[in-house]
Amino acid sequence: MRKPWAVVPVLGLLLLTGCGDPSSPAAAPPAPTREESGRPPATTQQRPAASPDPTQPRPAASPDATRSPRPSPTPRKGPRVLYLGDSLAMENQDVLGRHLRDGLGARYTSAPRSGTTLCDYLEGTGEDSLVPTEHKAATLVVEERPDYVVLQFWGNSWGYTPCMSGLTHEASPAAYFQRYAADAGRLSGQISAAARRAGITPPRIVWVLQGPDPITPDRVREVNAVYAKRARDTGELLADAGAAVSAPGARHTWTQYLPCTERERTTAGGCTDRARDRTALHRDDDYLHFCLAPTTARSRPCPVPSPGITRIARAITAAVAEHRR
Repeated sequence: MRKPWAVVPVLGLLLLTGCGDPSSPAAAPPAPTREESGRPPATTQQRPAASPDPTQPRPAASPDATRSPRPSPTPRKGPRVLYLGDSLAMENQDVLGRHLRDGLGARYTSAPRSGTTLCDYLEGTGEDSLVPTEHKAATLVVEERPDYVVLQFWGNSWGYTPCMSGLTHEASPAAYFQRYAADAGRLSGQISAAARRAGITPPRIVWVLQGPDPITPDRVREVNAVYAKRARDTGELLADAGAAVSAPGARHTWTQYLPCTERERTTAGGCTDRARDRTALHRDDDYLHFCLAPTTARSRPCPVPSPGITRIARAITAAVAEHRR
């Protein structure tokens, strides 16, 4: 995992900071095996076999005794996963890491930054970006050599990100979506090109479909359509995490609560309102983020159980697992 990075400047915008932190906290490594811990493996003491009596006939050899033993199957290594994104990815990163490691044995690196959009991770946008040159997606792909790069971007659209050059959805929706689609293609292309230059197999891109936007629901619908088109045209992958935080039959209609799932009913902190058999996805004072802890000036990974984050993490993990089958 990477060392913590500098905090994104706080502009007093609640929806930009949320429950996240522009850092990549160290992931807990898998528990070492006995050999990896440096201790010698346990041994079993056996008595030496008695010498055979030459006067006694030897028993006939079993047919199985003449066969070479079958080699044990080589355990499949877990995938390397790199997770990039904005404040939603920031708050999700620790929970997603646990799900990927526990479910797939993944080796996981997260490097999200609050307030960012796709162009922030593009090469050539260092000075006009919230992501420094050394932490661009292409650079991280060469360093981490991931099998999958998971990209979770809600599509920040209010002119906060310098590399968008003031282009906003409110002022020019058509130009905004055109730029967003172009940046998605450029980011994917830079990731693949960097891997090829390094002599490694390009990773599979996983685009995370976003949940409903209560202010401009059609905006998120179109952003998700950009991701879906890339998957159709290029074979990149989709993780429909947004469906996991939407009501059945109302994929792009925002809701603060959803009925508890059976898993949530049996998990501490999973069903936040048991009396009504419903769970909270958002706080009363934050309709965008899914962390149920109060927002802080210094954004951070979510420190409390939050059903919306868990649902999103499960959906992303399931998409990677399905591709590996």
